[in-house]
Amino acid sequence: MKTATVADLRNNFATLSRWVHGGESIIITKRGIPFATVSPVKHRKKPLKSVNRLERLKKLFPSGPVKGDVREVIDIERGNT
Repeated sequence: MKTATVADLRNNFATLSRWVHGGESIIITKRGIPFATVSPVKHRKKPLKSVNRLERLKKLFPSGPVKGDVREVIDIERGNT
């Protein structure tokens, strides 16, 4: 198990995330005192499905961009129409 400081977490997150992705657990310390553990997820049942946002927008708005208030678009997206 590796250790890292809060500053390491902030400044070198890419490196630490590679460690976790590789199966390592990391103990995060603050002023030399451990206070958190970052560890990989045990297993994921199935890979996350990627969302094709452009196709989704074309399906929601077949006639093109909506003119007017953006809140209307948000309400349509949430199903509040």
